[in-house]
Amino acid sequence: MKRYFPFGVLLVILALTFIFPSVEFDKTANPNFNTGDIAWMLMSTALVLIMTPGLAFFYGGMVNKKNVISTMLQSIVCMVIITVMWGIFGFSLAFGDSIGGVIGNPTTYFMMKGMLGNASWKLAPTIPLLLFAMYQLKFAIITPALITGAFAERIRFNSYIIFLILFSIFIFSPLAHATWHPDGILAKLGVLDFAGGTVVHMSAGWAALASALFLKRRNEANHSPARITYVMIGTGLLWFGWFGFNAGSAFGANHLAVTALATSTTASAAAGVTWIFFDMLRGRKPSAMGTCIGAVVGLVAITPAAGFVSVPHSLAIGIISAVVSNLVVEWRTRTSIDDTLDVFPCHGVGGMVGMMLTGVFASQNVNPNNTTGDGLFFGHTHLFLIQLVALIATSVFAFVGSVVLLKITNMISPLRVSKEEEELGLDISQHGEKL
Repeated sequence: MKRYFPFGVLLVILALTFIFPSVEFDKTANPNFNTGDIAWMLMSTALVLIMTPGLAFFYGGMVNKKNVISTMLQSIVCMVIITVMWGIFGFSLAFGDSIGGVIGNPTTYFMMKGMLGNASWKLAPTIPLLLFAMYQLKFAIITPALITGAFAERIRFNSYIIFLILFSIFIFSPLAHATWHPDGILAKLGVLDFAGGTVVHMSAGWAALASALFLKRRNEANHSPARITYVMIGTGLLWFGWFGFNAGSAFGANHLAVTALATSTTASAAAGVTWIFFDMLRGRKPSAMGTCIGAVVGLVAITPAAGFVSVPHSLAIGIISAVVSNLVVEWRTRTSIDDTLDVFPCHGVGGMVGMMLTGVFASQNVNPNNTTGDGLFFGHTHLFLIQLVALIATSVFAFVGSVVLLKITNMISPLRVSKEEEELGLDISQHGEKL
């Protein structure tokens, strides 16, 4: 039965494509469409997509050689599974008509209906609705992929697929709706998250911590990275794609996109060099791995703030986030928590630092669309307190929700591989392949 069920689901999807062809064409005149904005968002969509293969290299280079293929595939498989889900009901869950400000109506855009012609999203009026949907898809793809670094080298692949589907439906979609839908509960509260501090990085980080605690430690204590060169390639692809991630969240080729691109560049650079110098301060050698991790932490931290802060403050965000994440990585190594690739210290903590520093450095002069107000640095407390409330609420929701989903997944299909499979390596035991 287990062999037949997945293919049976595909047959159901095939039937749906005949029942719901979604060929309705919106002929309503839309004078707002801008070819420059459309071109930039097409490019941004492609840029964000390349981040997932970049993450595959980034994580794949850090694990033992016998687990490289499995680790990389855990990222790549998100591209195929989440895309199919998104086209059927995922986009509706995140951006459909609001149900209580916490989730979208799954029937609003079911099977991508209403996407053709001149339809547009209310907060991105200069681009077609279908382009907006495809852009947001890339965020839905990379978020569960980020979690995989926490349980690398010890999770059953089939069980992982079940978990990523559940996570996308019950954690990512509600957070995306609450934060980015104009009727979402966090959006109405005035929470600022330009490109995914809460929706992407905090949710993935807390899910990573929950996964590491649930699956417990690996049986094999030693950990030698297979290819540090893979990590460096992955860092380059991530940084390159992040311009679409952050600058694309302006939804147009405009001054805000330029600001987000600039702040992303400087925050990442500042965090990368800070990680090196902070390691040197503590008597360590400057390493390629540390430089890469630092650069990615800076990108994580600037994500919620990219379109709300100035370049000087992006430097501050990069420096502060690198020091904090470095210290949390050091703390984690002294505990029994086996977060294999330090997803929580880097993505979770980096996202939280960025979230709070948005509440410190955000300026309405940078982004007039920020109606919540200036940050703590400018003498205002309102935004900072709102960001703090959102951080606490998101953290509790993502962590507790992930624990529940892990338990449900484990009841359906055991999450942890056997000791023999772990010793053999996941490449062979799960996929019958090896480097």
